[in-house]
Amino acid sequence: MSRDRVKRIFTDAAKAFSGDYRDELTQLLAISHTEIASLTPGTADYQTYLALIKVVEDASRQNLSQADLVGNIKKLGDTAIKIVSKVPKLLELF
Repeated sequence: MSRDRVKRIFTDAAKAFSGDYRDELTQLLAISHTEIASLTPGTADYQTYLALIKVVEDASRQNLSQADLVGNIKKLGDTAIKIVSKVPKLLELF
């Protein structure tokens, strides 16, 4: 991996964790694989969890509106919304 790519990765991560949804992102990342499995059993559901993390990271980095974030989460489907129930600050948006 090139040095520039590594710098870009760290810059993107720093933006995500300093953006509007940094607390929500931190809470989301704290959810264990076991908690995800108990909410929504199935391997595809973990993929939804990973997609949800990406959506919240992007929203935080880009400082998206709450409405845009909610819309993007809803596009991921019911499983994503079940996972959101474990993150109080995200759940408040629904």
